[in-house]
Amino acid sequence: MSNVLIIEDDNMLGDTLSLYLAGEDYNVTRVEQASEGIAQLEIVQPDIILLDLLLPDLDGVNPCPLIRKHTDVPIIVISTENNISERIRTLTLGADDYICKPFSMQELKARMEALFRRIEITRLQGRGRAPEPETGITLDLARRMITVNGQNVETTYSEFELMKLFYLNRGIVFSRYALIQALRGTDSFINERAVDVHINHLRRKIEKDPKKPQLIKTIWGIGYKFMQ
Repeated sequence: MSNVLIIEDDNMLGDTLSLYLAGEDYNVTRVEQASEGIAQLEIVQPDIILLDLLLPDLDGVNPCPLIRKHTDVPIIVISTENNISERIRTLTLGADDYICKPFSMQELKARMEALFRRIEITRLQGRGRAPEPETGITLDLARRMITVNGQNVETTYSEFELMKLFYLNRGIVFSRYALIQALRGTDSFINERAVDVHINHLRRKIEKDPKKPQLIKTIWGIGYKFMQ
């Protein structure tokens, strides 16, 4: 049974989410503020976080970076803000998915299960480390860790998923569309611009000179590939 932490100050929505997910056999904990959510992380040990974008103790500040300082658990943001620039910004700040209010509970459950499937695939694909190429990069698939020249690198869930895909398929060119499908599935809003943002973040973390990338190469007009 998976643990869900809901950080949502709207009592009606929060109660509805809690009742629905409890009925779907999730262990649910709900709080109303970001600070309360952080305090619950060690207690609840959530498998996924449902995070409202506007919380009373943050005065309009996006909560994703704050939550990401404390956990790499998948985050689905739920928000009334449907502006595409805010969606992309929220993904770059650490969210793994974004769903706009109002939404169906069935869609939310489907998105949660999609994230859980990707986590399970990662677990089954590797217990221990993937082979280390000449790049100096090692992926520990079981613990979801990236090491660059002996130094651990922090990544979001989506960044790790991209890196895993590249790493296990070195030399293969992936179109932006293929990367979108790998991250979100066919029903998500994520677009090519969001993929480019994730790639830029990865480059800053693993490349010696992100402005002249040697590992994740752009294949103009097509997409990207990870060099062997």
